[in-house]
Amino acid sequence: MEVSWSREGQVTVIAVEGSIDALTADDFLRSMQAQLAAGDAQLVADLSRVDYASSAGLSAILVVLKESRQEGGDLRLAAVQRGVYRVLSLSGLDSILKIYGDVEAAVASFDEMG
Repeated sequence: MEVSWSREGQVTVIAVEGSIDALTADDFLRSMQAQLAAGDAQLVADLSRVDYASSAGLSAILVVLKESRQEGGDLRLAAVQRGVYRVLSLSGLDSILKIYGDVEAAVASFDEMG
């Protein structure tokens, strides 16, 4: 798994490539928590290059969601691939997470918060 960061205004976009599973979930979580610790609570995870997420990956995503909301921000998912979306849907997380078709829409959704 590889993670890269970029800024779009007040939003931090995290591009993830590979799988978020038992082997990589802790690295994913630490990377996200580092952004939160730096004061970046408005997060968009670009999952366009993530082909698999296990239960460990979903747990890491939930931790980031909770912590970002505690900091007054949120975690939005963008460009979720069909297989990953299916896992989110089967686990019921698609009703908790805000999921957008692309990064631009996810970033713009923060502007709608006011």
